[in-house]
Amino acid sequence: MTASLLALVIACKDSFLEVKPTGAISADQLASKKGVEGALIATYSMLSGSGTRMVHPWNWVWGSVRGGDANKGTDPGDFSDINPIQTYSYQATQGVMNDNYRGLYEIVARANNVLRLMIEKPADITDADAKRIIAEAKFLRGHAYFSLKRNYNNTPYVDETLDYGGGIEEVTNTADLWPMIEADMKAAYENLPEAQNAVGRANKWAAAAYLGKIYLYEKKFSEAKTLFNAVIANGTNPRGTKFAMLPSFAELFKASNDNNSESIFAVQAAANTGSVNNANADGDLNWPYNTGPNGPGNCCGFFQPSFEAVNSFRTSAAGLPLLDGSYNTGANQVKTDMGIASSASFTPDAGNLDPRLDWTVGRRGIPFLDWQDHPGADWIRNQPNGGPYSPIKYSYYKSDRGSLQDNSSWTPGYTALNYTVIRLADVILMAAECEVEVGSLEKAREYVNLIRTRASNPQGFVVRGDGSKAANYVIGIYDAAWTDQATARIAVRFERKLELSQEGHRFYDLVRWGTDVTTLNAFLDYEKKFLANTYGSAKYEAKHALLPIPQSQIDLVGTDILKQNPGY
Repeated sequence: MTASLLALVIACKDSFLEVKPTGAISADQLASKKGVEGALIATYSMLSGSGTRMVHPWNWVWGSVRGGDANKGTDPGDFSDINPIQTYSYQATQGVMNDNYRGLYEIVARANNVLRLMIEKPADITDADAKRIIAEAKFLRGHAYFSLKRNYNNTPYVDETLDYGGGIEEVTNTADLWPMIEADMKAAYENLPEAQNAVGRANKWAAAAYLGKIYLYEKKFSEAKTLFNAVIANGTNPRGTKFAMLPSFAELFKASNDNNSESIFAVQAAANTGSVNNANADGDLNWPYNTGPNGPGNCCGFFQPSFEAVNSFRTSAAGLPLLDGSYNTGANQVKTDMGIASSASFTPDAGNLDPRLDWTVGRRGIPFLDWQDHPGADWIRNQPNGGPYSPIKYSYYKSDRGSLQDNSSWTPGYTALNYTVIRLADVILMAAECEVEVGSLEKAREYVNLIRTRASNPQGFVVRGDGSKAANYVIGIYDAAWTDQATARIAVRFERKLELSQEGHRFYDLVRWGTDVTTLNAFLDYEKKFLANTYGSAKYEAKHALLPIPQSQIDLVGTDILKQNPGY
């Protein structure tokens, strides 16, 4: 039962019908340190969806497919409930919509349960532990409401003072969520310790980064800048390791390198525990298709990087991005093997490319981690529907098989690879945004160059067996001073597009920048040249910045309680 079921009504009052469900645990049984900590861990576990799709903060559908980073991919009829998300024809009756909404409210419900248990602190919990537990629960609740706010705008705010039968079904979605989200994350920041007994727990610095992100979405740039700069200068992970950029971009997405110095907060994953729900299950569909034993996953061909996203990695002779958009024109377009059989001859692209491309996208003829060269169409389920590219970020290595990857279920695509909700490069680029908006353009350039300097490390280039570069990697830093705010803003935003490609951020960035309508319609116009049947007459409108409130939720409580978002 979740907090999204706001109108659970028991019509029959006979006490003999009030049977406690088998396996239910009462509040009295949880009223101990062990019980409360267990309830808190159960809240953390729901970050991954715990068997419910479309909840995980990777947001590969909500943030990347919806943001033009990727196409849904695979066959049109596979998991067809995602198709209307891809074509901006959302329906309030879609199951994936309700799954996301209900799953996020399940996090809220579990966090509220922890906070409710702490109203009368169990005797064996110290004051210090009570302070930490409450702060962790508020961090997780703040995360859930932040996710709800981004997807649906305002939804019913339910805290630990409300329970079933106590007015929960009367809470409307007319109040602005931002003040409550701020309050939860600020409480987490002020009360969480820097050190934790488990690296997967949120600490003070994770809350600082998340609170800064919340301020950024509210356009409180000075407040956000202060927090981001503090995280960059002084932040540590729960083990006391100071946050620092990894030397190589290639090292970021390896299960053997989880919880590294760049990881600020991550959804933890483990393989071979007896349950794949403990693994990173959110990407179980997002593998090259029909790879056999010589490739990862072997199913199912979803989440194929878009043509537009791949082209974005083209660079100039100086190794800088083509900020004028010319990467989508003429010879600048990255050569693909669209429509070409894997057995046919193919001339690889020889143009200048940002080296991060081949750690982000699987391309024909380029080594796919330590597996083999990507063979092209043989690993693509349906090129006319999804294009010629495969996802590579958050893929497991051949050397991970059987240890950091789980073979106990229908697919070998369950891994021990954490998903990093907030990493240091993300914070640095958000800090750069703030510096641009307050007028500190040179500080913004310094931050962006930190990211590009790491990307330019040759130790992080994809290489072939003979040690040669797999492609013509040319990347440089911004040498000239930034003197124009508008130009600096474009450069910072484009750097986020490159660095965080396929990580679920793109759509939300476009919306908060107010560039979603222009950018996504340009994306559609370009992608339709290759995937005409996939996108058809798709058009993005301003209303699509928000998802519709699931109709099943409105039906539960009535239109006088839950108001539908405009245009649906």
